[in-house]
Amino acid sequence: MVNRQRAFNQSTLTHADVVIQADILVIGGGPAATWAAWSAAVNGAQVVLVDKGYCGASGAAAPSGNTVWYVPPDRAAREAAIAKRLELGGELCDRQWMSRVLDQTYECIHWLEQWGYPFPLDDQGQIYRRSLQGPEYMRRMRKQIRKVGVDILDHSPALELLVTSDGVVAGATGIQRQLGKRWRVQARSVVIASGGCAFLSKALGCNVLTGDGYLMAAEAGADLSGMEFSNVYGIVPTFASVTKNAFYRWAKFTYEDGTPIEGANAGKGRPLIARALLSQPVYAQLEADDVTQAMMRTAQPNFFLPFDRAGINPFTQRFAITLRLEGTVRGTGGIRVIDETCATSIPGLYVAGDAASREVICGGVSGGGSLNVAWAFSSGVWSGKAAALFARSLGSKAATRDLYRVSQTTQTTPSKVLQPEELIRSVQAEVFPYDRNLFRQEATLTDSLARLHALWREVCQLSISEADEIRGREAIALLATARWMYATALQRQESRGMHKRSDYPQTDANQAHRLLSGGLEQVWVKPDITPVSSYPSLIREVVTL
Repeated sequence: MVNRQRAFNQSTLTHADVVIQADILVIGGGPAATWAAWSAAVNGAQVVLVDKGYCGASGAAAPSGNTVWYVPPDRAAREAAIAKRLELGGELCDRQWMSRVLDQTYECIHWLEQWGYPFPLDDQGQIYRRSLQGPEYMRRMRKQIRKVGVDILDHSPALELLVTSDGVVAGATGIQRQLGKRWRVQARSVVIASGGCAFLSKALGCNVLTGDGYLMAAEAGADLSGMEFSNVYGIVPTFASVTKNAFYRWAKFTYEDGTPIEGANAGKGRPLIARALLSQPVYAQLEADDVTQAMMRTAQPNFFLPFDRAGINPFTQRFAITLRLEGTVRGTGGIRVIDETCATSIPGLYVAGDAASREVICGGVSGGGSLNVAWAFSSGVWSGKAAALFARSLGSKAATRDLYRVSQTTQTTPSKVLQPEELIRSVQAEVFPYDRNLFRQEATLTDSLARLHALWREVCQLSISEADEIRGREAIALLATARWMYATALQRQESRGMHKRSDYPQTDANQAHRLLSGGLEQVWVKPDITPVSSYPSLIREVVTL
């Protein structure tokens, strides 16, 4: 099964009902994926995009309002924005990358404006470009990529990558769920933009984000970075899934008896809320004037939908809350990029959006939208263009390459069969509890890792039934992600960014470097002491029309 991490040259292709030849395959259907597909197409590539859901409607960005790290090209304003994030990021950000992201985001926002996105006016009558409504944004992105000729396969999750005999990524296989058909895309290069991992916590839009891209990339030999920065929990009413937390700045948090939780707020006070939840229910109530309430409903209408359905006025009534894990979706960890093209360490494989590590611009702290939205713009555009250039460089020899499967996890054998739901519950039992993931210490991390590693050894002896191929791969991706996450958390013996160790509560200046991780049979972690700004760059200019 997954235990044959790099033995791809012995794995032959399986039958496919649909076989497609393309220059570029983009895996994912959110903002980063659509920007990558558009960028590759306008650079002359034939592009196929495959999405687990419906491109433009699945993922964390699609159902919600999204703030944007948009700063006009004013030197002082840009420097202030970068300086703020450098401090918040725990010295793990890179100024050069941040500057390029601000430049590219500015370009992308104005492309959206040209494509007809209806940016609102602010109180001074000026166009307000610092937020995007997910449904309208993604509707236009789907329309735009179709306009430039991208072929879209909806409800078609990718299961594994294809590689050449010398390890160059050259396509993927998957299943068209609604048609019950297997697909195979043979491509000259691949962009993984499948999002992060929220561990099926039922956070809004996140149940398609199960770390599939991490697993596929690792099977091909890619490494990851920043996986310790993966323990963000979103505040939600107990009866809802909307984890957009900006409005909790207006909240008063109380214990069950009505006593206020001193110091609690949507940001630094979240650990106080979590500690209270370990022993008793916690309640919240929003406090805002009529004008602010109207603004809030306009800016984030689906935040209020669960309250309206439940007949609760959150401004006059208390409501019980809980915390849902959002993992790497609001974290910063992911597949490592090795240069400014968003290439991975594996030839032919590029990465964008939440599937990629965002440490270069976020360090150890991310958030809901803002930098994540800007990163989706930028990494999507850069990876798409670079993938197109790589595909073009192969020339005619690409058509004669033999392709091989990276893993054997989708084969059915007569051995004992994996039970995906049982595995999912076992992983969630290790990553959901606040006293393991939010409040970290060596004893609990070691304890959880021992069980997760044991689960991996057990899973490697199982096969996946044909009926459970998609769910089985999701379950394995959750397990792999949890192992990388806790292994790096154990190695970072300090508190930095969102990673907090109760046994190492201080920040250690000697650990101001990123941690790389990888491996499937044996998980490894090592420091990356090379400044990202010194990585080789193939595309230094901002991509413009």
